[in-house]
Amino acid sequence: MRSLREDNLTTDLVVVGGGLAGVCCAVTAARQGLRVTLIQDRPVLGGNSSSEVRLWVLGATSHMGNNNRWAREGGVIDEVLVENMWRNVEGNPVVFDSILLELVSLEPRITLLLNTAVYEVEMSDRSTIRLAKAFCSQNQTFYVVEAPLFVDASGDGILGFLSGAEFRMGAEAASEFNEPLAGSEETKELLGHSLYFYTRDTGRPVNYVAPSFALGDITTIPRFRELRVADTGCRLWWLEYGGNLDTVHQTEEIKWELWRVAYGVWNYIKNSGNFPEAENLTLEWMGTIPGKRESRRFIGDTILTQNDIVGQSVHVDAVSFGGWAIDLHPADGVFSSQPGCTQWHAKGVYQIPFRSMYSRNVDNLFITGRLISATHIAFGSTRVMATCAHNGQAVGVAAALCKEQGLLPRALVEPNEMRHLQQRLLRTGQYIPGVAGHDNTDLAQQAQITASSTLRVDALIPCGEVALADTPRALLLPLPAGRVPVITLCVDVSEASSMHAELWRSSRPGNTTPEIVLASVDVSLEAGTEQLVHLDFQVSLEEQLHAFVILPVSRSIAFHQSVGQAPGLLTVSQKMNSSVAKSAIQTPPPGSGVDTFAFWLPDRRPAARNLAVRISPPLEPYQPANVVNGFARPWRGANAWVPEPSDSKPTLRLTWDTPQILRSIEIVFDTDTDHPMESVLLTHPERVMPGCITSYRIVADNENVLAEVLENHQTRRTLALSSPVKTSNISIQILSHGEAPPAIFEVRCY
Repeated sequence: MRSLREDNLTTDLVVVGGGLAGVCCAVTAARQGLRVTLIQDRPVLGGNSSSEVRLWVLGATSHMGNNNRWAREGGVIDEVLVENMWRNVEGNPVVFDSILLELVSLEPRITLLLNTAVYEVEMSDRSTIRLAKAFCSQNQTFYVVEAPLFVDASGDGILGFLSGAEFRMGAEAASEFNEPLAGSEETKELLGHSLYFYTRDTGRPVNYVAPSFALGDITTIPRFRELRVADTGCRLWWLEYGGNLDTVHQTEEIKWELWRVAYGVWNYIKNSGNFPEAENLTLEWMGTIPGKRESRRFIGDTILTQNDIVGQSVHVDAVSFGGWAIDLHPADGVFSSQPGCTQWHAKGVYQIPFRSMYSRNVDNLFITGRLISATHIAFGSTRVMATCAHNGQAVGVAAALCKEQGLLPRALVEPNEMRHLQQRLLRTGQYIPGVAGHDNTDLAQQAQITASSTLRVDALIPCGEVALADTPRALLLPLPAGRVPVITLCVDVSEASSMHAELWRSSRPGNTTPEIVLASVDVSLEAGTEQLVHLDFQVSLEEQLHAFVILPVSRSIAFHQSVGQAPGLLTVSQKMNSSVAKSAIQTPPPGSGVDTFAFWLPDRRPAARNLAVRISPPLEPYQPANVVNGFARPWRGANAWVPEPSDSKPTLRLTWDTPQILRSIEIVFDTDTDHPMESVLLTHPERVMPGCITSYRIVADNENVLAEVLENHQTRRTLALSSPVKTSNISIQILSHGEAPPAIFEVRCY
């Protein structure tokens, strides 16, 4: 009797699941020195972001539709999104596939098994996984993979399920975790699956004959009147079904129902006569597997809840963060008469604790992606892909520490181990809100840091454009402790009136939601153009923070605009993004446990403008020492060094009292962490962020050129020296950059 081939693999870490969480986990662990086997049951990587599903990658930035400024996730997922912008501004999902495949293929320590599904595990005891068995349908090979550590990033949790890890499915009752958004009773209801299609204009009429299984009566979809020809791809997220079914074992049944719906929707658009603009359109692509939202959620040593998200709980073991709304959908999906979703935002981002990222009862099992330990309500926020990817990176570094020290995941919660994990994560680009980088081995921390010049913000020069004061606007400024400077606006006034301006701050350090009025000023205005209006709030701040200079709506005032940009400085207006909110002021129902507050949103480039202002005395938020202050993005301040525009040879210099031996230099550039960089479907106006340094040179002792990089678009770059260099100083010379002032957020030397 014949038998199929069997390969036995021994590795340091097994990662099951090749979505963004699994990819970021595997790449991170491999870069930390681990041998990794990445097992993916699909032919491509990326999960819901892949060309098989085609959902754009989003996280805390939420389409720039919330108050989470500068909140794009860091590390590997940032690297992926920035690279996708560089190569793929058109949002082609096949190109995105290739970027992920390249990312993994470049790591020699990763063994990638595509089209390979785990079907069995063996335990060395009741709480320890010894090996996993998997089968590849394409090469008819069984794999037996043995390792000391395992990660379940599979979405449905196949590894955790087979190993006996505790999990939940369904929605908890409000009383269990004191979650006001939860129902009064525990239910089996879940978030369902979605399936999309793409269309293409052929330039000539196209007939369409629907398959016999297509939905015939479109009125069974209560929202059918909202259908628009332009809505293709993941704009059709609300074509959702399955929340009342078993989203693991009935997923094929759910898929067939979604095919029925999707083909029926397209048949209605093409053949109802209500959409003449669809005459030349053809059905370019139909999803073959649905995008799955929710199934099993595994239990760690803590369970994230609604109150952690809305209240922005502080966790001593924070290793990641989230910021998407608590985004809940009716279980009946497309057949529900309720809105397709309800989205309730917090006032800022929230920390995610490490204790939610490993199994409570299987000792060597990490859990990541949408599997982390959270209630159904909290899952409504933590489930989105950029958040999952960021969690995956946290697990990748944690696995490396466990391997190096012979530890199991739970041991990393010990305070000294956790500080080590957090600092190592920060070095990989992970952003942990409120946690500063302090690495005693970083030689840059011991250097004197100077620069050829430093930008002082004394004005944002008018560009000739004006904007009517038809919506509340605010200038979001990084202000130091001490007296608030005088802000001078340039305005056109059509008739004599007055202006009431206010200075606001958030109630929580690091948030950018205006909540507390610090001062106000009233100014009388005469009719006339290009008037200078001086706002002297006559107040002092006790600490460095971002503050809002809020300006009123007025039918008689127009503000002069500026195209000037600078890190950590934005003009925002009170408005809504209909993709993630229902109004400009979030007004939840009473007793929901969710806050009422206004959204203050910037415009996207190229339309984005700042208010034209003068600032006296000038702001000086871009000091050279910022590059070693532990924060590699705007947070309570600009946290960057920026040179003066007139500086013809902008240079940052690190000097040591005694010569140091350098082996590597790490630099963080400005790729605008406020930009969501949606990965597919949307197009983008720029390949490189305007403040990014695109070429630079590093020189030691004024003459020894260590590196000259002539093309850069990435956030983080590491120069690993071919041999150690002994030096008393290095200079980072900026050779070219985009249209905005160039910025460096962090420099590390080892």
